[in-house]
Amino acid sequence: MRLLVAALPLFALAAPLPAVAADGEARDTVATLNDPAMQDRMADTISAIVGALMQMPVGPLAEAVARVDPDSGAAYIPADATLGELAGRDPDFADRMADDVRAGTRVAGHAVSAIAVYAPLLKDMARDLAAQWERERAAPRH
Repeated sequence: MRLLVAALPLFALAAPLPAVAADGEARDTVATLNDPAMQDRMADTISAIVGALMQMPVGPLAEAVARVDPDSGAAYIPADATLGELAGRDPDFADRMADDVRAGTRVAGHAVSAIAVYAPLLKDMARDLAAQWERERAAPRH
C-alpha cells in the first residue's frame, strides 16, 4: 500500500503526459510538481487520508465476515478494533508515507521535465517511423 500511495503523483500524470507535452503546458506542470509548497500540500493530504484510514473501525466488518464464515479469524477481532491496530500500526507510518509522496512528486516533476525536453524529438521520431512504415508497406514484395 505504501508504494501505491507514494506512486500516486506518477499515476496522476501518466494519462495526460503526452497531451501536456504536446500542448506546451509542461512548464506549468513541471513548476507545480517542483514547487515544495505543492509537494507539502500533497504529502499532507495523503498523510491525513492514511491517518484517517488507520483509525477506521473494522469491528462491524469483522462481525459480518464472522457470520458468513465462522471458521475465519474475523470472530476474534475486537468490536472496537481499527484498521491501524489490525495492520500493526507503526506510529510513524503516516509521516513516512508523506515523505514518500514528496519524493514521488519530485520524481514526477523530473519525469515531466525530461518529457517536455524530449517531446519535440520524440514527435519527430514518431513521424519519421510512420513515414518509414508507409514506405515499407507500399514497397513491392521480393
